[in-house]
Amino acid sequence: MSRPSPAPLPQAFDLAARARTISLQLTAWPSVTGSKDEAVFALRLAGMLRALPYFQANPADLVVAPLPGDPLGRANVLALVRGRGTRTVTLSGHFDTVTTEDYGPLQDLAGEAEALRDALIAKLEATGADPLALADLKSGDFLPGRGLLDMKSGLAAGIAALEAFAAEPDRDGNLLLIATPDEEDRSAGMRAAADLLPGFLAERGLDAKLGINLDAINDPEDGEYARVVAFGCIGKLLLSAFVVGKEAHAAYPFDGVNAAYLAAELVSEMECAPELAEDACGELAAPPTALGSRDLKNQYNVTVPGTVWTYWNVLIHRRPSTEIMAVARTIAQRAVDRARARLAERAARLRVPVEVTPAWNAIRIVSFAEVKGAAMARDPGFEARFADLAEALAQRPDLDLPTRARQLTEAAWQASGLAGPAVVLGFGSMPYPSVTWRDEDAELRRDVLAAAQETAAAHGTSIRGIDYFPAIADMSYLGPVDAKDLAAAASETPLWGNSIRWNLSQGATPGIPLINIGPWGRDYHHWLERVHAPYAFEVLPAIVQAVARRVLSG
Repeated sequence: MSRPSPAPLPQAFDLAARARTISLQLTAWPSVTGSKDEAVFALRLAGMLRALPYFQANPADLVVAPLPGDPLGRANVLALVRGRGTRTVTLSGHFDTVTTEDYGPLQDLAGEAEALRDALIAKLEATGADPLALADLKSGDFLPGRGLLDMKSGLAAGIAALEAFAAEPDRDGNLLLIATPDEEDRSAGMRAAADLLPGFLAERGLDAKLGINLDAINDPEDGEYARVVAFGCIGKLLLSAFVVGKEAHAAYPFDGVNAAYLAAELVSEMECAPELAEDACGELAAPPTALGSRDLKNQYNVTVPGTVWTYWNVLIHRRPSTEIMAVARTIAQRAVDRARARLAERAARLRVPVEVTPAWNAIRIVSFAEVKGAAMARDPGFEARFADLAEALAQRPDLDLPTRARQLTEAAWQASGLAGPAVVLGFGSMPYPSVTWRDEDAELRRDVLAAAQETAAAHGTSIRGIDYFPAIADMSYLGPVDAKDLAAAASETPLWGNSIRWNLSQGATPGIPLINIGPWGRDYHHWLERVHAPYAFEVLPAIVQAVARRVLSG
């Protein structure tokens, strides 16, 4: 279907120059997740936008929305530029960054991209470390800085496109910028924005036809892998296991079930398990890998560990959480069977005069929902006590989400009356639903990709379409997701309703057709984080602008 060509931009507006200037300014404003600077950043950004002529004339279209109940006082920034009609495109990005401590003596320069580049070149030349980074920085095509790649240059591309749209005297449709904190931790910013967005749009009579997320992709080569329009994104579940053994004196190891050994077999079996590495549309989600494992002994003694907590990063495209849990049970059973057989074989070789403890033949594999259900059936007062504990843990910023989940799982196990040994499977943190492009949006997909490719070609480069953004992103909370399966995941997540407050009764997300177009570079979350400047400043904002205008033109 052909589309009318939008009117050309005013010649005086230099999109690339604005994208660069805004990128460097945003990077100079520190915004480490969980810091006071992160809260101040929203006010600084709102001040920058408020100076624009459009918002001077339309102050109500710029909203600073505090995150409900946030102890740090953080806020989202929503900036709407209106034109004709109801058609709307959203531009979204996060402004928080990981810590700057890894820069060491150069930490004070972490936000000063050009000065940092000179300092890094000197350091790399002196040490001989990382020849690729040195070549990148000396080429002039890459700029370093904390958050410049992830993802302030992407956010800047959106702001520059918004400014250009506001400068047009004759505008079709509406552009809405959504800038959020906290993506690097729990996505509290985007989840709050997703909750208020349907009402925000409805009150203004707007219809969101497309969302453009602006997050970055890492590429160790020439950028071809990363120059993409991603029509959806992968999801993530933090699969957890509370491993319950049977304590025994270390002099009599065959009398018990060492939870540390059982957990080790479980970690070995789960690591990069092909069964949990999903391949969809020819795109492979990274296989699961262990992110933490520790026994729960508080001090040294010669008793074998009785309990262990471990958890894995599991990425998904289309598989439901129920299937992930079913596959995890199968893998866990395989680990238990191997551990039992290995202990029996070693007992025989050591001529231990007793059979392997009968406890090894009765290891159960259960889910958190089953354990909690058993505790509630056994003790009518358990549900209220569990809720009190969960709420108390939710007020502990010193405890990360997996640690809170572990304490809640342990409490449920102790109250359940179930006997160990056992492996209790659940989900130990915030779920990130996968977003898949819908069949009914096929024509929109063709239009979006055509606009992006035409613009890239005009800039002497290329861009391609993929089905899934390959990293965890805030896209999970805006795009269409499987709300029924999310509810199933919630039942296996101890933190749901306390540390994770997500009301599914009104729909899990706004369900906007969603893409990601962002900058590319190398080594984000690292002191050599650097963005490919020509693409980020010259090409990216032009592609964002072209895609938005194509969609808004109807």
